[in-house]
Formats: sequence, structure tokens, C-alpha cells
Amino acid sequence: MPISLEYKDVENKLLILYLINRMELSMSNAQVTDFVITKDFMNHLTLGQVLADMLDQNLLEATQENALDVKSTRYTITNKGLTSLEYFENHIPRTVRSLINQYVEDKRGEIKRDYEISANYFPDAENNDFQVKCGIYEDKRALIELSISVDTREQVKLILANWRSDASVLYERIIAAVTTPGSSR
Repeated sequence: MPISLEYKDVENKLLILYLINRMELSMSNAQVTDFVITKDFMNHLTLGQVLADMLDQNLLEATQENALDVKSTRYTITNKGLTSLEYFENHIPRTVRSLINQYVEDKRGEIKRDYEISANYFPDAENNDFQVKCGIYEDKRALIELSISVDTREQVKLILANWRSDASVLYERIIAAVTTPGSSR
């Protein structure tokens, strides 16, 4: 007897809830896609529909980030999503949970590094410029956050690229400059 579409839809939602919950970090659309496509759980079209449904049902929350002219969506599980997962987690086959647990173990460090260094920009139509926001985070705590107003998209691209490639070096320089007596002279 074939599996009903409704059951498969619920199974897909539980899989995504379990993945994001086990990761213990928000996950980008690309990261979620990487997992479900490479593990052959669903195709891109189905994933898009499932994510949209989960947002509508308040199982997930989405935030938008801008990075080098690419918009990225990050997903976080909501309290309603956690409650649903706790109630139905045992309906996820053990083999699927094992695959997800292994993926999380293999990828958490990589995903955490992506999350810890943040560089985004936001057009400011009122001032006809851009706000570039850069940060370094550790255990959900900001070590540093910078907000820089720039006039051109080229400046945005340069700041984002430099921050993403050298954030730790730039952080050390900023800390040294602001903690060294007389460094502003």
C-alpha cells in the first residue's frame, strides 16, 4: 500500500524539525537543502513547499541575511515546533534519526563557524546608503558587533569579503587598538 501524501508531508516536517533541533543552531536554507537532497529524503521543490508550510504553521521561524548580494534564509525551531517534535519524535524511524545524528556530528563545527562569523548588509533607503553589520559570536553571545554606514555597493562587498576572510585578525586588531593606552594618538 503506497504512503499517503499527507503522511509523507508530516514525516518530512518531523525530519526537518529533528535536524534543526539536534543541530542546536539556526540553519541556512542551503544547509537544510544540502542534508535533505544529499540523503535523498526529498527533492528541492518538495523541500521548498514543506519549509513554507512549516513557517505558515509557526513550526519554524525564518530570518533573512544579506551577504555579498545573496539573500540567505536561516531557520530556527519555534516553541510550537519543539512541542510538536517532542510529541511525535518517536514516529521518526530510528535509521533516519541515526542518519541525522551522524550528519549533525559531522557538520556541527562547520555550521557553528558559519554562524559565529556574521556579515550582512541592509540598504538604507532613507539615507541612500547601506548599513553593514559584522559580528563574531560565541555560544550565542556577541564578542563584537560592528555597524558601518557606507555609500556604495563596492564598499559593502569589500567589507563583507574582508570580514568573512579575516574576522579573527580584524577582531584582534580592534581589541588591541581600543585596549592599548594612548593608541588613539
